[in-house]
Amino acid sequence: MKISRMNPFNGTGKTVAFFDVETEEGFNIKGFTLVEGDTGLFIGAPREKGKDDKYYDRVYVPKELKEQLTEMAVAMYNETKK
Repeated sequence: MKISRMNPFNGTGKTVAFFDVETEEGFNIKGFTLVEGDTGLFIGAPREKGKDDKYYDRVYVPKELKEQLTEMAVAMYNETKK
């Protein structure tokens, strides 16, 4: 698994970057976010707004994979800020 694209975001709100992930099998999952929370940076899965105006995750990321992906995303984000 690797991050195939990282775009820092300078808008308002807590989102600091958008990124895409490519799996070893060649799947490209677009639309992850890197968010500034109270305890540091964390990732958000791609989401879609439903007819009820609520947002729903389009991808489920297991805890261990989410931790690994968060480390990768934070490292790449810090590199892009230099």
